[in-house]
Amino acid sequence: MPALLSLLLPALVPVASDAIRGIVGKLTGGSGAQPQNVAEAVQLMQAETERLKALAELDKPAENISQWVSNLRASFRYISAGLIILAAVVSLYTPVPPEYVGLIWDAAGSVFSFIFGERLYMKLRGK
Repeated sequence: MPALLSLLLPALVPVASDAIRGIVGKLTGGSGAQPQNVAEAVQLMQAETERLKALAELDKPAENISQWVSNLRASFRYISAGLIILAAVVSLYTPVPPEYVGLIWDAAGSVFSFIFGERLYMKLRGK
């Protein structure tokens, strides 16, 4: 039963975080302040645009960065997830102490469940 939980809990993390976000939104009055006229709506859109520009600027790599470094940086999360899953498969064919095999497979199951659980949830939500 604990092995099943280690697979299901990471898959449910996106669902739980979205549910908590929705509950907090309901308790705090919805989606925040709403514009009362067209001028306020335009100001709100401009503020959101500036916020997105600032976030994009923070995430932008350095000017003189090599393309392969940029690609590696963007795919780091997936590379590390693949390495964890690969370590689990390798543990089947190499002499690894049994207590480590369980830990490795729990980590691989968590990674696998989180990646595919998040994608499935986003697909079901239509995002």
